[in-house]
Amino acid sequence: MPKRITLFAGHYGSGKTNISVNYAIHLKALGLPVAIADLDIVNPYFRTKDSEEELKSRGIDLLCSDFAGSNLDIPALPERMYRTVRDKQTYAVMDIGGDDVGSVALGRFAPFIREEDNYDMVFVVNFYRPLSPDAETALEIMREIESASSLRFTSIAHNSNLGEETTAQTLLDKVNEAKRLSEISGLPLKMTAVKEGLFSDLAGKIDNLFPLTLQRKII
Repeated sequence: MPKRITLFAGHYGSGKTNISVNYAIHLKALGLPVAIADLDIVNPYFRTKDSEEELKSRGIDLLCSDFAGSNLDIPALPERMYRTVRDKQTYAVMDIGGDDVGSVALGRFAPFIREEDNYDMVFVVNFYRPLSPDAETALEIMREIESASSLRFTSIAHNSNLGEETTAQTLLDKVNEAKRLSEISGLPLKMTAVKEGLFSDLAGKIDNLFPLTLQRKII
């Protein structure tokens, strides 16, 4: 069984939001009551709210700032987010803001999450991003997020990609780097994310493949 609370955090552009949305849909497909919370309060380009209609159609509750999708940067989180963390009947997926700055918001929930001790905090990494080109640099980012959020990571999601230019080889070229991050951090590789169109090309070549339906950006 998955942990009751799953948190996805990583550097800007690592793909946390796409993975969070797809993972929430995955949990719902298992027949679990699911809510997804967007803790990105620094107004990033991608937002979980962009998938609001699809999530709603699947019976997944979306919790985000009332100002999500606007041009306002309001560091406020609705009270219902706190209730979701405390409601042990709901499986919560949390999309955490980019790097240590965005992860400060998570610190507000940390005491409740640690007390229940039924969570998986997943570090999402894309080794094609300029600020996380290798395992050592990614580990530094991981430690910064842990310090800011007051929570420790428990696993890794490998999400190396080049956007629309991604091929199966794009991901295969970074598999060893992901394994090295796992080794130096002591954390297991929970998944390697790949867009659905490439899943069949990589099946059997990479363990724990997780297919992604990419989120559409609402302008």
